[in-house]
Amino acid sequence: MSGTLIERMNIKLAEVSKDLTTGSMPVEGNTQPIGLLHGGASVALAETLGSIAAQMHAGAGKAAVGIEINATHHASARSGYVHGRARALHLGRTTASYEIVITDDHGKLICTSRLTCMIITV
Repeated sequence: MSGTLIERMNIKLAEVSKDLTTGSMPVEGNTQPIGLLHGGASVALAETLGSIAAQMHAGAGKAAVGIEINATHHASARSGYVHGRARALHLGRTTASYEIVITDDHGKLICTSRLTCMIITV
């Protein structure tokens, strides 16, 4: 993942499958100027986890590309790590959709996101 946003944001993957992909990232370095976790960082974590899961679903010779994402920011974080769980909602022939729930180190809900990826031939 050298040179990617994943590396730049220090996102670490824990579990990777088409049904469930999990990972985390530090709050530090991914904040707004006032010290809160940047909402865009939460969305980047969500899209990373969902896209990786969708790629696992797509398989060899195909790629998963994001076509829609939304996010509801419930709270923010100032320190520690945030943890995301991308759970499959739909695994189809041409699309895959995921719900991504992001929490802080204490289990507090930070963000809920939904991602849909299109499956294309490469």
